[in-house]
Amino acid sequence: MFKAVQSDIISNENKKSIENLKYDFDYIYTKLTKQNIDVENIKHQIKNFQLALPTWGVGTGGTRFARFPGIGEPQNIFEKIEDCAVINDLVGITQKVSPHFPWDKVSDYKELKEFADSFGIGFDAINSNTFQDDGSSEISFKYGSLTNSQLSVREKAIQVNIDSINAGKILGSKGLTVWIGDGGNFPGQINFSNSLDRYIESMKIIYLSLPDDWVIYLEHKPYEPAFYSTVISDWGTSYVCANELGQKAKCLVDLGHHLPNTNIEMVVSRLIDKNKLGGFHFNDSKFGDDDLDSGSINPYELFLIFNELTSASIKGKLNNIAYMIDQSHNITDPIESLILSANEILFNYVKSLLVNYEELEYYQNKNDPIKCMQILKNAFKTDVTPLIGMVRYEQSNAIDPISVYRTLNYKLNKSKIRKLSQGNSSGIV
Repeated sequence: MFKAVQSDIISNENKKSIENLKYDFDYIYTKLTKQNIDVENIKHQIKNFQLALPTWGVGTGGTRFARFPGIGEPQNIFEKIEDCAVINDLVGITQKVSPHFPWDKVSDYKELKEFADSFGIGFDAINSNTFQDDGSSEISFKYGSLTNSQLSVREKAIQVNIDSINAGKILGSKGLTVWIGDGGNFPGQINFSNSLDRYIESMKIIYLSLPDDWVIYLEHKPYEPAFYSTVISDWGTSYVCANELGQKAKCLVDLGHHLPNTNIEMVVSRLIDKNKLGGFHFNDSKFGDDDLDSGSINPYELFLIFNELTSASIKGKLNNIAYMIDQSHNITDPIESLILSANEILFNYVKSLLVNYEELEYYQNKNDPIKCMQILKNAFKTDVTPLIGMVRYEQSNAIDPISVYRTLNYKLNKSKIRKLSQGNSSGIV
């Protein structure tokens, strides 16, 4: 198996940090042990945590105004796999990627799988793209895909999803994520009832193509690219449709796909209770679906989401959950943003493991909101960096992934091989 980052480079950089890490780890180990927290069990949980990277996330994103490509950008899915492998060698928790078809153009899926295997990278859920087309056909997604009023367009969109499933079978995926941009920009443009009926009808055909051990993830979004209405606009609509489809249909929660001030952690709890939570697209936002780096704006919200997940897991209410990052990196090195996001997601997951949920429920039943808030805040304020750093050290990953990455001059070196994207176009790569 190839290493995207040579082990001796990581080892030499770790030597610079190990003395301080051991000091900090001994302190947190003693502190948590006095609180009757099993530190070795937490380390075990860290080792088992997995987070998928999006293939599109290692390319520079953009707005509808402009896109400013960086040096050494990946130009195809094989180069995207290389970049994802670099991230995984450093952080150790991103062993799978989530491709986007037909965004990621592939001529030989067996060749792609063998290439990914050579780096120890697997494939998470496949994402289908019916929210755009190249305009070369009269059968266009301009006015919708799975909900389009024209049968020929719906059939084309259905086939895109079936083709994605077939590609995923070869790659070893076990899931399909379906997000559609269908909706209306003007009142009266679409019939709300008919469009939802057509969505369910189309999805039922796709659902029948799923292998028995697959999951189909339904993703909602209140606006964009349609700004008056979207067909799958909220978690309630997503839940109703998932129920219509069957047990293999689950709801996917993108942290940016909610109207302002939505209590996302409560949405997560509701879907867990109804056994319809399938997975997450992690990102952060200030105004809407900003696709900012995870934890960059509201890390406490991220912690509260994991609080619901960990509590449900302890009670045996949580099934397999697909964790994935979905961000647009417009001005940063995408690899650095993904490293920091993976850190933030893991940090807040680990902090949720520090909560004493029996004690929390006791004070909840006592109607003591101050004590309940203190229990959560104390866990959130705990610096778990030494725990994660020690696990990474023991598994030969990087104690300080960003510092190690910057010693590689990775993008500069790749710029000598990869052809630079030309132009200043809008949109995501």
